[in-house]
Amino acid sequence: MDVNGTVAEGFEPVREAFLRNFEAFGEKGAAVVVHQHGRKVVDLWAGTRDVDGDEPWQHGTAQIMRSATKGVAAAALLMLAERGELDLDAPVGRYWPEFKAHGKDGVLVRHVLNHRAGLPVLDRPLTPAEALEPRRGPEAVAAQVPAWEPGTAHGYHPLTYGWLLDELVRRVTGRGAGEWIASEIAAPLGLDLWLGLPDSVAAEGRVGRSGRLPSAPEPAGGLRVRAKRSVTAAYDDPDSLTRRAFAAITPFPDQNDPAYRATALPATNGIATADALARFYAALIGEVDGVRLLAPATMEAARAEESAGPDRTLVINTRFGLGYMLHGTASPLLGPGSFGHPGRGGPLGFADPDTGTAFAYITNGYRKTVTADPRAQSLLKALRSVLSG
Repeated sequence: MDVNGTVAEGFEPVREAFLRNFEAFGEKGAAVVVHQHGRKVVDLWAGTRDVDGDEPWQHGTAQIMRSATKGVAAAALLMLAERGELDLDAPVGRYWPEFKAHGKDGVLVRHVLNHRAGLPVLDRPLTPAEALEPRRGPEAVAAQVPAWEPGTAHGYHPLTYGWLLDELVRRVTGRGAGEWIASEIAAPLGLDLWLGLPDSVAAEGRVGRSGRLPSAPEPAGGLRVRAKRSVTAAYDDPDSLTRRAFAAITPFPDQNDPAYRATALPATNGIATADALARFYAALIGEVDGVRLLAPATMEAARAEESAGPDRTLVINTRFGLGYMLHGTASPLLGPGSFGHPGRGGPLGFADPDTGTAFAYITNGYRKTVTADPRAQSLLKALRSVLSG
């Protein structure tokens, strides 16, 4: 396996871990980028562009980020709040009157970001065709009865998070989240990052095909991920909150479908290069080419703990700030001050202000993991060894 790209002196262990992912975990195509204090210290890519093809992965290859999209989308609400256009402590219904139905008057904008809105499921899931209609998801969430009293508990909102956020951005700005992010985040930073892939970019053939990887044997001495019996049972039970939350679109769309990629679903289908995702996180904690997305106070609020403990959806203990997962047993990041978001089955992006680090890993091959994929964790273990040494 040829690994392309560069690492700064001292960061060679990250390259070694990246290579091991192909040898030990069956990686097909992937990229990892790390910034530290505004300097790119890791920029690596290898394998094939498509999970089922043989065209080589290029430096500009992009992939669907799955739920790593949520970290990018969260910045939209935080930036609008910083600009005074949105109040995080206001009821969602102030901006979206139809949302108040069925006892949702007390759902605050903050609850959307910290997964305390009580709306992880839809009683009637959307079909793939319905999910691609921009207003159908928000309409369904507005008509939904909360699964618990909003604000009293937290549970990950795998799909409904995107519709909640998208409609809030639309009500405040007149633009959907994908369009807003394109002009206010991606354009100023020059990011190859899209929520709603333009036809012109799709025609370039830079976005690889993704898919499920076959199970790989765990290497001796390697990282192991074992789901607890309670977690396995929750995913197997069609009536559980867990299973219903991930089935809010049934069946789930083909992520390689051009129509799916062209639609902005801020919870699940952002597309980016690893370089773009790392630059995004670097711009949350510092200046990148003259652009900083969040003021220091907003960034600190984003990574302050808002929800912690038993997660009603994921059936494990999770920690959330404002739109971001925080370092913990469910989603180990670089250290206690890290904040970011994994994508189900592999991708990961986060920032660690304490070390001035921004990290992004994207892949075209997905595993069964939800919040802590062994490939990303192997890269993080190597990165920790570099920074601690």
